[in-house]
Amino acid sequence: MSDPHSDEPLVLVVEDYQDAREMYSAYLQFSGYRVAEATNGLEAIEKTLELMPDIILMDLALPKVDGWEATKRLKSDERTKHIPIVALTGHALAGFADGARAAGCDAFVTKPCLPDALVAEVRRMLAAKKPRQDGTHANGSAGRRRQ
Repeated sequence: MSDPHSDEPLVLVVEDYQDAREMYSAYLQFSGYRVAEATNGLEAIEKTLELMPDIILMDLALPKVDGWEATKRLKSDERTKHIPIVALTGHALAGFADGARAAGCDAFVTKPCLPDALVAEVRRMLAAKKPRQDGTHANGSAGRRRQ
């Protein structure tokens, strides 16, 4: 895990496949992000509540609690519903993207994906979340300011 005192955005990578988790984490760190990791949906919920990451990369096929359910729980919790969640899945069918959005995912990335593409999506999502000087987000919504 990265330096917890840095001002860089914290990305929670939730992936049960160790090689993919380590690759995404290493590339995100190389790209200037702090990274925390979880290997299942239950751990993702616990780490989100503990660390309050800026964004979550959520594999949907996870042990214990799957990514679908973990996303639903996080998006229904007042403390965590503002955190963008990017679904990671090996399924490229349109129905999976629709299902991921219905579960509360803010974006959808099909695996395998190049680390550059994943970092680009993280940047895009964080830019959309970032408040402008007028207090609204790039998507036009009002949001809480970080303390």
